[in-house]
Amino acid sequence: MATVTTLLALLIVAAVTAWAVFAFNRLVRLRNQARTAWADIDVQLMRRHDLVPQLVTAVGAYAGHERATLEAVTALRSQAVALKSPAKLGEVESALEQALGRLFALKEAYPDLKANENFTQLQRDLVEVENQLQYARRFYNGAVRDYNTAIQRVPDVVVARSFAFREAEFFQTGEEERAAVGVELTP
Repeated sequence: MATVTTLLALLIVAAVTAWAVFAFNRLVRLRNQARTAWADIDVQLMRRHDLVPQLVTAVGAYAGHERATLEAVTALRSQAVALKSPAKLGEVESALEQALGRLFALKEAYPDLKANENFTQLQRDLVEVENQLQYARRFYNGAVRDYNTAIQRVPDVVVARSFAFREAEFFQTGEEERAAVGVELTP
């Protein structure tokens, strides 16, 4: 009888250990997927941030007295570059998107700017970056959702707490389903 009890106890310990290893590996995979998705967002944000000084320079050449708009865009870009927290960065990026929209609205008041090929190419580049950023944001937020759900779900929460898995932050820029920055390309 003791042998059966011992065998049963060993099977239970083996099953719990196997489950714990499986749960741990799954949580690691989900955490790494969220980190990789953040890296994709980071690349797109760097591309956007690299375009901003070029846009400010192009607009400044034609609309130099629009200093407040140019300074706002430059200041928001500097803030965004310095932040790493997805939640805080989302707020600044939302403001940057709005400021870029105001920057592009200036082209209507300055026909020479509207006709400038460099400015038009920068608009196209920004539209491409915004589209890629939107896809990367959706993928990242999906990965974060899956990861956060997994570390909160019973019985995986036991493994998550034991190994200090922490919730990841979502990256939101105000309206999640917003369109890309209001950039119109004129033929």
